Parts: sequence; C-alpha cells; structure tokens
Amino acid sequence: MSALLPVAEALARILADAAPVEAEAVPIGRASGRTLAADVRARRTQPPFAASAMDGYAVRSADVAEPPTTLRVIGTSAAGHGFAGPVGPGEAVRIFTGAPMPEGADTIVIQEDAEAAGDRVRLRQGNPPGRHVRGSGLDFREDDLLLAAGTRLDGQRVALAAAGGHPVLPLRRRPRVAILATGDELVQPGEPAAWDQIVASNGLALAAMAEEAGAEAIDLGIAGDRFADLEAAIGRARDAGADLLLTLGGASVGDHDLVQSALVHQGLDLGFWRVAIRPGKPLMHGRLGRMAVLGLPGNPVSSVVCGLVFVRPLIRALLGDPQAGADRSEPARLGRDLPANDMRQDYLRARLTHDGDGPPVVHPDPRQDSSMLSVLATAEALLIRPAHAPAAKAGDPCRILRLDRAG
Repeated sequence: MSALLPVAEALARILADAAPVEAEAVPIGRASGRTLAADVRARRTQPPFAASAMDGYAVRSADVAEPPTTLRVIGTSAAGHGFAGPVGPGEAVRIFTGAPMPEGADTIVIQEDAEAAGDRVRLRQGNPPGRHVRGSGLDFREDDLLLAAGTRLDGQRVALAAAGGHPVLPLRRRPRVAILATGDELVQPGEPAAWDQIVASNGLALAAMAEEAGAEAIDLGIAGDRFADLEAAIGRARDAGADLLLTLGGASVGDHDLVQSALVHQGLDLGFWRVAIRPGKPLMHGRLGRMAVLGLPGNPVSSVVCGLVFVRPLIRALLGDPQAGADRSEPARLGRDLPANDMRQDYLRARLTHDGDGPPVVHPDPRQDSSMLSVLATAEALLIRPAHAPAAKAGDPCRILRLDRAG
C-alpha cells in the first residue's frame, strides 16, 4: 500500500502540473470576475491636467497672500468646459470640482470663503500654491503599471483599467471544470429515491466553488457503478473540452470503486492517490491527455474540504494567478483542549468567537463525521491541525481557514 502524501506536497504536485489556459480579448464591461492574462499599463495620464478638487475660485497664490482680497472674475472653468485663457494679476476664474486649472492660477479659494458681487469676488482666505489642486498624474501616469497579470478583476479594478484607457482587456478564458458524481446509490435532487439511495449534493457545492474561483462548471450528471457508464461520462468531459475533470466518489479500492480503473483504461497518467488529510484521504490526481483529473472522495464534507484545499488553488493556477498556492490560513486561538493528532492533517469544522482585539477563538464542533453537511453548513472556519500535532490546550495558537474567505 502506498504511503500517504503530505497535504503540502500533494498541492505542490497538483499546481506544478497546471499550465494557464489561453487568453482572450474581452470588452471591459464583461471583465468583472475574470483574471488578467497580461499586465495592464496606463494608456494615458490621470488626471491629464491639473484639476480643482473643490468648488471655488482659481487664483494666483500671490494675489491672496494678504486677505481679504478683491479680484476680478474673468470666466468660468467647469468639468468638460475648461477656461482657455490665462489668469493674470488681480484676476480669478470661477471653478468647479474636476475642472481644469487655468493657466497662471496655482491655488483654489473655496466658495465658502468667497463673496461674489457681479464680476468681482471678495476672498476672505489666502491659500499657498497647490491647495485644493489635483496635479496632473496624481493618480497615475502614462505607461504606469496599473494591474499585474494574474489579478482577478472586481469593480474597482475594472474602473482603474477603464480610467487607464482600456476598452478591451486580455483575460484568461474560464477554465472548463467537468464534474461527475459516481455511484448507484445516488439520485438527483427531486428524483424518487429508493430506500438505499441518497441525493447527490456535493457536485452542487463543487460547481459553486468552481464558478466562484473563476471557472465554468460542466455538470456531467451521475454515472452508475459500471465501466460503460463511467467511460461514457469521461468521453463527455473530453468532448466538452474540459480542462479539469472532477470525479466524486469511487476513487478508493473497494469492489465497487471503479473510477480509477475506468480512468486508467481511458489512458490516465496517474500522479498519486491517497493524501494525509482528514477528511479526504482517497484523493486521486493525474492527467488524461490535456485534461487534469482530480478524484475526490464521495462523502460530501470530504469532497468540499478537498475542493477548498486542492481544487480552488488548481483553478486559480489554470487562470495564471501567481498566488494560486499561497497560504490562505490565518492565526486563531483554540477554544478548547485538543488531543494529539495522528499522521493526517485535520480540517475540523468550527465556529468562531471574538474576545477583544486579538485573533478569533475557534471552537471545533464535536461532530466531525465527513457525511454531515449540516455541520459544514453552519461552520465558519476549518481548524487546521497538522499531522503529528501534539496535544494542545485552550488558548493555544492555531491556524484556521475561513470558509467565507476560502474562495
């Protein structure tokens, strides 16, 4: 029997095998949630001119050095309608937020410090050069790096790229993740179930996880415990152009666990199976031509935990994210005593409380059976217990993976 592979080594081998998918040009209005395939540099300077940060009067600082001062108003500068002429001694231009600074003016006196009367304005406040002025290039300059390749775009980053002059962005296409549930015991939600059958649920969780990570999920349905069914489903994954095939269940060594055998018969280059993780030990990894394959356990919690630990980083690697394998755990403190751990790294479903400004306190649920979705659904984090960890006391430091931040 092969030795159990440590979690860190298993993840490293999975990611080492992942080449980013190809890029495509996408209109910026459809770019949110997608991942950049190349650096994005500014095509223009922002702002392209010195601009007012306030409503008021653009003046020469020398003219308001000894307030109060009365100046002649020679025009108006508004956003999109700048004042074209220069400002000379004793002159002012009425200006609005975002409008270009007129030539010769170097400061703004806000309107609350001004009294206008016809073409004259009395200014009660003097300001030094640059007050309430946004200099040209304050935000960024032409050719500045705005966003690095591998960045996942949200609304703020899309706005930055747009401000930099980009109507179209080079993005990784969404990796296609085919998901296959296996086993005669499974039925689809809503279908009649015999007394010895259960509803297939973990495929829905993995599909949601894949979509949240930036992939396109492809539901292959349920394959029964027959070679013909399994091979037909594998063929559908290939026909769909899947970059990753996730199988759920059937990857162990029981008489009815046929998935690995069917994949090998189809040409699977098996990388490893059996990882020192709990839940999720019978994890399988390999390649079937251009398609990566991960065989996840059939127990719902096991498959979700393996999805968080292995599948999500793999999808991010397929998207070219340089932080795909980064440690996403954070410090916490134990809420109760725990015994020494064995050779498998544990991911215990847990709740969090907060005691002051320090790290959260983590309370593992006493029920850790890998079939219990009700416990997983109410958990806020996974408490990570390394392999061979010694016994620990309440208050001891530990590491957690927040479920609401795991994606």
